[in-house]
Amino acid sequence: MKVKKLFFVILATGTLVAGGRLAQSVEDAKPQAVLLWPNGAPGAVGNDDKDKPTLTVYLPTADKTNGAAVVVCPGGGYGFLAVDHEGKQIAEWLNSLGVTAFVLKYRIAPRYHHPAPLQDAQRAIRTVRANAKKWNLDSKRIGIWGFSAGGHLASTAGTHFDNGHPAKEPVEEASCRPDFLILAYPVITMDSSFTHMGSRVNLIGKNPDAKLVDELSNEKQVTQETPPTFLFHTSTDSAVLPENSVQFYLALRKAKVPAELHIYERGPHGVGLAPKDQVLSTWKDRLAAWMRQRNILTGGTAP
Repeated sequence: MKVKKLFFVILATGTLVAGGRLAQSVEDAKPQAVLLWPNGAPGAVGNDDKDKPTLTVYLPTADKTNGAAVVVCPGGGYGFLAVDHEGKQIAEWLNSLGVTAFVLKYRIAPRYHHPAPLQDAQRAIRTVRANAKKWNLDSKRIGIWGFSAGGHLASTAGTHFDNGHPAKEPVEEASCRPDFLILAYPVITMDSSFTHMGSRVNLIGKNPDAKLVDELSNEKQVTQETPPTFLFHTSTDSAVLPENSVQFYLALRKAKVPAELHIYERGPHGVGLAPKDQVLSTWKDRLAAWMRQRNILTGGTAP
């Protein structure tokens, strides 16, 4: 009788898979929000939900998970967050590839400006890396994916990082360098020639210091240490000009950083995965192929 009861419990809580892991129960599979700073974010101006950046964790099923992870930064001009088509839908697509997704709720205007969003993105990468064992992740396959202004945040994380530093919290000792970047119709520059002015004003104000403009114009900050990057844009994007992606790609090429750029002839800004457009929707297939080619989905050394 005892043996039968034990067998029943195993069937009720999950399915045994290779390596001895149990597939997540329905409850475990639900997205879970994690506070980035349990004791309060640096520079927090209050104690409301808007003052508490989080990561919402989307776990793939145990039979699909491959150890890769992506921090997802929704767009919104640094003034709101498009958490559905540039957050939840992206996380679910990543899960379909076996990738664990972490949707970042970062601090935004008018309550917050630079450096708060970058602090949140860096802390997100550190948090995922420091807890890689807990989430069954490979600490060397942790990327960041950003859309529009979230693309600016992701590209900033990919050009402004450190290898961790001594701290009371183990999280802060982890590197905040992403292992790869995915940038979808990203804002890249703060230079007035082709920036998205709304994002610029929300991030650094109407009359920013020239040095800060240069510092956050990420096409000027690319080095050989910048992570491999995938970029997607459309020629008819009138909100965030494709020159943003082109200039970042050229900077990556000059620094000999592996990069792939896809610019579609037609398509508006903010399309997400573009599920209703037969042409644009193929961009995610190009991304999946790039991730496979770079062994992001399988591990090992990228070519």
